[in-house]
Amino acid sequence: MAASRPWLSRQMAVWAAFFGRREMAEHWWWRLLAARPGDVHALASIGHLRAEAGDPAGAIAAFEQAVAGGGAPASVWFNLGFMRQEAGDHERAIEAFDRAIAGDERLDRAWYGKALSLIKLGQIEEAIPLLKKNTELQPMSPFGWYQLAHAYHRLGQTERVENTIRKLAGFEPKVAKQLERETGVNVGVEVPF
Repeated sequence: MAASRPWLSRQMAVWAAFFGRREMAEHWWWRLLAARPGDVHALASIGHLRAEAGDPAGAIAAFEQAVAGGGAPASVWFNLGFMRQEAGDHERAIEAFDRAIAGDERLDRAWYGKALSLIKLGQIEEAIPLLKKNTELQPMSPFGWYQLAHAYHRLGQTERVENTIRKLAGFEPKVAKQLERETGVNVGVEVPF
């Protein structure tokens, strides 16, 4: 009966997830898929549930199904990239991040994710413009700045490391101090109590 009422299946899945009943939520998403095969939201939700349950292969499979039919939002492509990255499949993660960026060029976490995969592949110089884009989109988030400082450090660009640490010290002094310790580049960051 609920399979013929997708709205009911969707509501039941949402409530089951809200109450932490992952298996029940997934059951209802599958019932919705019986009525609406290829429903991107249902498949993406199953991907999230499987990721939360510690099933990366299942999450990747669900996200791949979600993007297979076309028209998946950038966030689904990002989630696929993230899960591929977590699985160590950086080349395919980059492909998914590229699709996410093509769908929404303001999706800062896709720029960051692609940069991290490039770094893992030893492509430090290629990662730097992506990290810069991430910091443009999220200037007050320390993550992009932190990785940017380390990328400069790996390339031996001490002055750029210093500038990045100074920038970060203006809003995240503890992270800037940590970078000083990790890189050995001291710019005199003071951490308030």
